[in-house]
Amino acid sequence: MTPRFLTLTDVQEVLNISSPQAYALVRSGDLPAIQVGGRGQWRVETSELESYIQRQYEATRSRITTDT
Repeated sequence: MTPRFLTLTDVQEVLNISSPQAYALVRSGDLPAIQVGGRGQWRVETSELESYIQRQYEATRSRITTDT
């Protein structure tokens, strides 16, 4: 069963990015996330991560099409 929420560490692994890059994505709002618990740990819903990836594919396609 796929978990509903991912930690930022999970996001880092999926996207193959650094911890500061993952944090910047959620702080900027590019990757919607919530804070939970007393320490405000970030959690990203799996569906939001998939939507983010899809948006990045679309942006890349658009950029490639515009450049040609």
